[in-house]
Order: sequence, then C-alpha cells, then structure tokens
Amino acid sequence: MKVITILAAILSMALAPVTSADAAPICLKTYLIRSTKVANSNTIDFRMTDGTVYRNKLRSSCSGLNFNGFLYETRINEICDNLQTVRVLRTHQVCMLGAFAKLPPPSTK
Repeated sequence: MKVITILAAILSMALAPVTSADAAPICLKTYLIRSTKVANSNTIDFRMTDGTVYRNKLRSSCSGLNFNGFLYETRINEICDNLQTVRVLRTHQVCMLGAFAKLPPPSTK
C-alpha cells in the first residue's frame, strides 16, 4: 500500500501544471534587433526592425551600463532571457539578463 501511495504522489507531481518559471525563454533574433537603449543600470530596451520593443530587467544592477554601453556574444544568432549575459564596455562587468517583456505599442493620438 505504501508503494502505491508513493507512486500516486510522484504521478501527481509529474502531472502538475507547469509554472511560469518553467516556461520556455523568450529569445530575440539578433539580426532583427534594430537598436538598444539603456534606460538605467537595470534595464535595457531592445527595439526590433518591426518596431516592437522588448524590455529586459537585468537580474541585478549593472553599474556603468548606462554610461559605457554593453556588448553581448552569441553563437546562435539569438539572445535569450535568463540565459545570457552582457558585458559593460569600459569596466568589463558581466551582468545576467533577466526576463524579456514585450512593451505595448505607443498610443497614437
């Protein structure tokens, strides 16, 4: 009986709904990034060629980011949230990307 209870518990955990932490990362194609804008030491906006803007909140503050700019390296022509880093140009500080959020389009009045 004990074995059945344990198996039932394992099965229920396996079938539990996937949380947002388990969701697939958002990856931006690097060849579709038109420009980037550093808002502050925690935030980078990625403007795509179609006008869409994705905001990335870094996992922690990246000092000098807003004064010195940054670079990133990738071998797969994508930059993915929560998986890759950026490096500040002058200080060489390495900072981990956080989650990407798609910004709403600007209102036209």
